[in-house]
Amino acid sequence: MSASVIDPAKGFVSFVSSGPGDPDLLTVKAVNRLGAAQAILFDDLSAGQILSRVNPEADLVGVGKRAGRPSPSQDHVSKLLVEYAEAGQHVVRLKSGDAGVFGRLEEELTALRAAGIPYEIIPGVTAASAAAAAAGIPLTRRMTARRLQFITGHGATGDLPDDLNIAALADREATTVVYMGKRTFANLAEQLLEAGLPDDTHALVATGVSTPDQELFCHTVGDLPTVLRAMETTAPVLILYGPLADSDIPHKANGKAKSDR
Repeated sequence: MSASVIDPAKGFVSFVSSGPGDPDLLTVKAVNRLGAAQAILFDDLSAGQILSRVNPEADLVGVGKRAGRPSPSQDHVSKLLVEYAEAGQHVVRLKSGDAGVFGRLEEELTALRAAGIPYEIIPGVTAASAAAAAAGIPLTRRMTARRLQFITGHGATGDLPDDLNIAALADREATTVVYMGKRTFANLAEQLLEAGLPDDTHALVATGVSTPDQELFCHTVGDLPTVLRAMETTAPVLILYGPLADSDIPHKANGKAKSDR
């Protein structure tokens, strides 16, 4: 069903991926949906400049989840989506990055399917792609890094998931990206080194990707736990490690950038 043909009995939901924060990274389709929506349920990380592109008459409802902060339950968010759509409205569920990457998309799809509400998913730029572009590096390389893997460092309990494939994550010929891993990376790094990943494996850290607060720095997997503990930031932290995670970006130690590279 097209978003331009909305059944007034059921409405329609567009899951719009907002990218990492820079509104210029929105797709044309995403901008069109934001401009036409009657209600927009947005994540915290999709606020700011992204909301400058929305229909000024739309209802704006913040439903973001941030670690350590009060936030609506997933059931509540799903219920809101259904209620707005059943009122016959075109609803945009605005999710940061790409909606399908660690964005709790499936729970919301399940609620819409159960209610018989049509929807569409509009993909977007995920933080890993934006961070690599900002650092001036690729995510893959023939013969050296032919595999790309994304994991979350923040499981349902807030801890590092205990079912990770550590052997795969310790593959020195893969590019691995850890989303939301600042607090748990020390645990992961210990397991990676025990599994044979060299402690001098390149690691790139990115915060505030594509926003005015963007910060990037390079280090090694062995050094990174100490550096991360010294960081003071409330922004999500993305960690990329592997043979390509090296750049002319300065190292950072004790929370302050160094210009020795």
